[in-house]
Amino acid sequence: MSFILEDNSYKAVSKRYSYQYEEYEEQGKSAETMIPDILNDEDFPKLKELIIGNWGDAGAGDDCQPVIDDIIENKERFSNIESLFIGDMEYDECEVSWIEQGDYSKLWEAMPQLKQLGIKGSIDLELGDICHENLEELCIVCGGIGSDVIEAIQKAKLPHLKRLQIYIGVEEYGFDGDENTIKAFLEQADFPELTYLGIVNSEMQDEITEMVLNSKFIGQISTLDLSMGTLTNKGGALLLEKIPQYPNIQILDVHYNYLSDEMVEKLEALPIEVDASENGTADIDEDDGYAYRSPMLTE
Repeated sequence: MSFILEDNSYKAVSKRYSYQYEEYEEQGKSAETMIPDILNDEDFPKLKELIIGNWGDAGAGDDCQPVIDDIIENKERFSNIESLFIGDMEYDECEVSWIEQGDYSKLWEAMPQLKQLGIKGSIDLELGDICHENLEELCIVCGGIGSDVIEAIQKAKLPHLKRLQIYIGVEEYGFDGDENTIKAFLEQADFPELTYLGIVNSEMQDEITEMVLNSKFIGQISTLDLSMGTLTNKGGALLLEKIPQYPNIQILDVHYNYLSDEMVEKLEALPIEVDASENGTADIDEDDGYAYRSPMLTE
């Protein structure tokens, strides 16, 4: 079992657990053995952050439900964990679009001390009725998020949520919503302490930018993250017009975009911290002139 031992932003001890190929291929390691192995680790009782990588053959029908269920079953022993990330895999371990997730419905009650939750992958991902008094950060990383997951976050009761980042992705890899899905989310979600809003990695990033800039959250957040999507000069112009009207916004992240060099210069001249790096150009179809743009993370 491989791991990384380090301090995170909470200055808490963090450890990553992940099986190597030989472990699940030759030793029979799987999602069923992951939590028992973690509980047998002498380092576990002092951990604050738990990162779970490859639990087996994650892209071939081996979902992480046993991992989630075992955490819930052993909730007393996990009472020290304040930060949890399930699915931390690089593409050479498992493509994000292949990661098979699970049902987190019972996790909210089982881990009332949790402050951070990160989830990578969206196949069979269910969040259930989200109600949690202490969660401060929620991040869903995927190549395509289901509208049911967005709706679950939209209805969530998270009074102390400060940081939210949702990867939207594309239809081919799981996104089954549209502009109205995002609009309803921004209108109905209620996160009174939110300071970081990230709706990222979308092929309709211009439209999302307009909706976010006209949402109730724009007057309360200090960081606006619209990165990793297909943002063009259309969205860039809206940002130039609107951002100066909201002095609460101190950080703008639009890295990985399709902005012109001139637009990047204008955004970087705003009197706030701006990341507009990795600006690319669209692929133009020689036959019909269509401009192809894609988000950063899909497959």
